[in-house]
Amino acid sequence: MEYCRLQIGCFLIVLYIGIIYFFECKKYHKKLSSSIFDEILVLSMICIFLDGITAVTVNNIDTVNWAWNKLFHLLFLIGIDTVVYMMFGYMLITTGVLPAKGRKHLLLHVPYAINVLVVVINIGDLEFRNGAYSNYSMGMSAYTCFAMVGIYILLTLITFFRRWNYIESNKRINILTYLLVIGGITITQAVFPEILLSSVAITLMVIGIYLNQEDPALNEISRYHSEMTMGFATLVENKDGSTGGHIKRTTAYVKLLSEELRARGYYKEILTKDYIRNLCQAAPMHDIGKIAVPDVILQKPGKLTEEEFETIKKHTTDGGRIIEETFGHLGNEAYTKMAYQVAMYHHEKWNGNGYPEGIKRREIPLCARIMAIADVFDAVSEKRCYRDAMPLEKSFAIISEGSGQDFDPLIAEVFLEMKDKVEQIHNGICTKR
Repeated sequence: MEYCRLQIGCFLIVLYIGIIYFFECKKYHKKLSSSIFDEILVLSMICIFLDGITAVTVNNIDTVNWAWNKLFHLLFLIGIDTVVYMMFGYMLITTGVLPAKGRKHLLLHVPYAINVLVVVINIGDLEFRNGAYSNYSMGMSAYTCFAMVGIYILLTLITFFRRWNYIESNKRINILTYLLVIGGITITQAVFPEILLSSVAITLMVIGIYLNQEDPALNEISRYHSEMTMGFATLVENKDGSTGGHIKRTTAYVKLLSEELRARGYYKEILTKDYIRNLCQAAPMHDIGKIAVPDVILQKPGKLTEEEFETIKKHTTDGGRIIEETFGHLGNEAYTKMAYQVAMYHHEKWNGNGYPEGIKRREIPLCARIMAIADVFDAVSEKRCYRDAMPLEKSFAIISEGSGQDFDPLIAEVFLEMKDKVEQIHNGICTKR
């Protein structure tokens, strides 16, 4: 106990987080093993346990079998390298560099494999030295371990800064703080190996990831917000006889299109993770102004008169006003602005012939240009009270014909190149025919 008090404390903290995480996952019906964090959590507990064991064995060399001592050190060194390696993989996945399904095929798995091999081959040469506060181990295996830990922490920081815009703004400073602290502890451990701070670094990593990204309770709050927004928008949509399908499909199209634009390097300075999140939450509000349109006009089965069409057109300005009055005092200015622009400008056209203001080209906010394509495609591909649904090929043709006239040609091109994915969304969300 004398030599592993720190490790015991760290183990209990990580174990506590694991228990809370497990019960919160059950409470909110989150599937375990659906995230690389689940694996990091379990491996971290094992690694801290091994750190405690080695802290005891290295300080009791006279009574602990030499082979057992080196075996525990071998497992610990591999374990700590694996944890940091997985942290790097987690950063790649959460910042969109690699999809979650590709976590077993990380680009830098070869250096990790070489590191493990070097540690195994040289474990027999591991030395146990006397320090002022504690005994500690040194040798090629330990040097290699420290080197790879340092490399992966450095690569994680590089990934973090390169994908800065992709990380939600309210999480950036927290993530940066725990990464820098982990890096600082690693450097301290390398310079003063007898201090044995490895478990502290692992514990801080687990706490940082959990609090910033993996807490099911916080994620559930975000989901509730989205569900409430979707429900409110669906109530408005019901005024014209729809049942929520239009809202769900257009939001899915917007998400697909904005993420694909970013993946291709278009508007990447604008399409940050915050921007895409706000856009996906604002998309259901694009027709909120229809709440002010009389039902007799919204549900009219025949052609609208010129006066009735002018009334319909007011749903854009009414929508912008409603959003400013309803959401303008919630403290999230970025979301309010996004929702306002989507509601106000989603009927503007690339050539300036849209409404309500007749603005054109890049005068139209990017969010509204994305929303316009999603809205028109769904409007023509689904049944309305005044006409039947058009075939999907005809619906895609309308987007193609409107490219450069009604729609931003670049965004329209990307949308048309994703026909298969768009069709999957269309067929996967219940349609009204």
